[in-house]
Amino acid sequence: MISFQSINVSLPAVDQTAITAWVRTVAVSYGRRVGEIAYIFVDDEEILRINRQFLQHDYFTDIITFDYTEGAVISGDLFISLDTVRSNAEDLHLSYNQELHRVIIHGILHLCGINDKGPGEREQMEAAENQALSLLSPLP
Repeated sequence: MISFQSINVSLPAVDQTAITAWVRTVAVSYGRRVGEIAYIFVDDEEILRINRQFLQHDYFTDIITFDYTEGAVISGDLFISLDTVRSNAEDLHLSYNQELHRVIIHGILHLCGINDKGPGEREQMEAAENQALSLLSPLP
């Protein structure tokens, strides 16, 4: 089950049914099934609090993924800062929805085992994001 929640912000205007189907399609492409996934949309203040409290990082980020995956069943809490998504979209000259969809699937790719911190991993993640985004249509 995939749920959509918010803290300190309004839920973004995304098609939850389409996102759910897309996430399932992407998970299956990695040989995974979807368990309990919670998207929690927050503001920068909340993402910073979470980052400090749980990861001991003192900076803003677009997404923090808490991975509860067991075997082939992906599960997790995905905290997404809509403030950071908006500023990243502006910096990258993308639409807000394009960047939001990228971040939404980024967390799922982490749950599927793709990392982005080590040598060459960032490029692998970007390729995986682009492949996953191509499965979501139409992208506004």
